Amino acid sequence: MKNIVVLGGGTAGTMAANMLVKEKALSDWRITVVDKNNEHDYQPGYLFVPFGMIPAKRIRKSRKKFLPKAAEYVQEDVTKIDWEAKEIVLESGQRLPYDELIIATGTVPRPDMVPGMADGKLWYKKVFDFYTLKGAEGLKKAVEKMERGRLVVNICEMPIKCPVAPLEFVLLAQDYMRKRGHGFDVDIVLVTPLDGAFTKPVASEALGTLLAERGIEVVTDFQIESIDNETAELVSFDGRRIPFDLLATIPPNMGVKVVADSGLADDAGFVEVDKHTLQSIKDPHVWAAGDATNVPTSKAGSVAHFEMEALIPNIVDSIEGRPLSHSFDGHANCFIESGRGQGLLLDFNYEQEPLPGRFSMFGIPALKLLGPSFLNHVSKMGFELVYWNMLLPGRPLPFTADMTMDGKIVPAGS
Repeated sequence: MKNIVVLGGGTAGTMAANMLVKEKALSDWRITVVDKNNEHDYQPGYLFVPFGMIPAKRIRKSRKKFLPKAAEYVQEDVTKIDWEAKEIVLESGQRLPYDELIIATGTVPRPDMVPGMADGKLWYKKVFDFYTLKGAEGLKKAVEKMERGRLVVNICEMPIKCPVAPLEFVLLAQDYMRKRGHGFDVDIVLVTPLDGAFTKPVASEALGTLLAERGIEVVTDFQIESIDNETAELVSFDGRRIPFDLLATIPPNMGVKVVADSGLADDAGFVEVDKHTLQSIKDPHVWAAGDATNVPTSKAGSVAHFEMEALIPNIVDSIEGRPLSHSFDGHANCFIESGRGQGLLLDFNYEQEPLPGRFSMFGIPALKLLGPSFLNHVSKMGFELVYWNMLLPGRPLPFTADMTMDGKIVPAGS
């Protein structure tokens, strides 16, 4: 029996396994998923925990519950990817052979890479991350106590998982403080290495305007060097210093060590793949999906879903000796929860930046693009149900994997 091994049982790995077992061409193949624990977190929910919008206990569920029964699950850490021998080496020393390998190991936050962050005396006292459940729970206690001062949200470097999440955090923090009567007593600052609020010009301008309207300061082009724990300040390489009373930081996001050490990854530890086929540029029997890839688009659950529409058919094509027939266009679809019962929606791909207009669902131009609306807020909060019941099982969503220009408004002169 031939084997497909999926490294990682997170969003991308779970979707891949659920879609692979449905392929008739793979009915006589063994599908094996490998991960080190049985904890599957609804990671978009980390953002809502600090503000009491989702209870922490709702974030984490059993990983096995969402993996297909037809797939084998190996709960063990991986110590080596031996792609020349086509084997995975487990912590126990066992070697798992494969014919095709899918790497879906995600990203890991690396606070240890910033001097004064994880090794500083303010870590988990005044400095927290919110891309982990522990960090989100710590921030919840900290923001509940905060009545005045300076709340700073800092992006250390790009790329990061869910690049709109820091924007959502500052907007939700401003709304949270406003509701508690501290809106004029707590200054909220976004500190970013980018030259604006977002990576794409049209969206950056629109989001920058929204942040300004909410009284949120944006400090751009800030390349963090360290955190000064004595003065409670962010320090940049150009000498600028940003004081804080509470810091929510997004540490550098890197690929996992076993992938970084494999020879299949770039300097940041992300698997180097053809951005359209998702096939490794080093080995045609290795594929990658989700946050673990180096594709130049957002690291988000929606992206992993759209990738699957190309990845799974391409693996079948490769196995059966055909040219790869499907192409991923970099489609990303990101809701931004903006507080005050509203949300925004960004829809873009490799070639097309986010534009205003309407996004179609079931063929109906239902959702406003690049502008706040109540329906976007409802969609964002409802995504939790979609995630567990549609996204992870690999069920079809009511829109195409490829981005469409339907409903979008192209600015004059573009």
